[in-house]
Amino acid sequence: MKKPVSATINEDLVKWLEKKVSKERKKYRNKSHLIEIALEKLKEEEES
Repeated sequence: MKKPVSATINEDLVKWLEKKVSKERKKYRNKSHLIEIALEKLKEEEES
Protein backbone atom coordinates (compact mmCIF):
# COMPACT_ATOMS: atom_id res chain seq x y z
CA MET A 1 0.00 0.00 0.00
CA LYS A 2 1.34 3.42 -0.89
CA LYS A 3 1.11 6.28 1.56
CA PRO A 4 1.50 9.98 0.77
CA VAL A 5 4.35 11.86 2.42
CA SER A 6 5.50 15.45 2.37
CA ALA A 7 9.08 16.69 2.20
CA THR A 8 10.81 20.00 1.78
CA ILE A 9 13.80 19.78 -0.55
CA ASN A 10 16.26 22.15 -2.16
CA GLU A 11 14.99 24.02 -5.22
CA ASP A 12 17.91 22.73 -7.30
CA LEU A 13 16.83 19.16 -6.58
CA VAL A 14 13.26 19.94 -7.62
CA LYS A 15 14.51 21.37 -10.93
CA TRP A 16 16.70 18.29 -11.45
CA LEU A 17 13.73 16.00 -10.73
CA GLU A 18 11.53 17.86 -13.19
CA LYS A 19 14.20 17.74 -15.90
CA LYS A 20 14.89 14.04 -15.31
CA VAL A 21 11.19 13.12 -15.43
CA SER A 22 10.56 15.14 -18.59
CA LYS A 23 13.58 13.60 -20.36
CA GLU A 24 12.83 10.03 -19.30
CA ARG A 25 9.01 9.82 -19.41
CA LYS A 26 9.12 6.12 -20.27
CA LYS A 27 11.24 5.35 -17.21
CA TYR A 28 9.66 7.70 -14.63
CA ARG A 29 5.93 8.46 -14.48
CA ASN A 30 6.33 11.52 -12.27
CA LYS A 31 8.51 13.06 -9.55
CA SER A 32 7.05 10.81 -6.87
CA HIS A 33 7.95 7.74 -8.92
CA LEU A 34 11.53 8.94 -9.38
CA ILE A 35 11.89 9.72 -5.67
CA GLU A 36 10.52 6.28 -4.75
CA ILE A 37 13.02 4.56 -7.06
CA ALA A 38 15.90 6.63 -5.60
CA LEU A 39 14.88 5.74 -2.04
CA GLU A 40 14.59 2.05 -2.91
CA LYS A 41 18.11 2.15 -4.37
CA LEU A 42 19.46 3.88 -1.25
CA LYS A 43 17.77 1.27 0.94
CA GLU A 44 19.28 -1.58 -1.09
CA GLU A 45 22.75 -0.03 -0.86
CA GLU A 46 22.50 0.37 2.90
CA GLU A 47 21.22 -3.18 3.42
CA SER A 48 24.08 -4.78 1.48
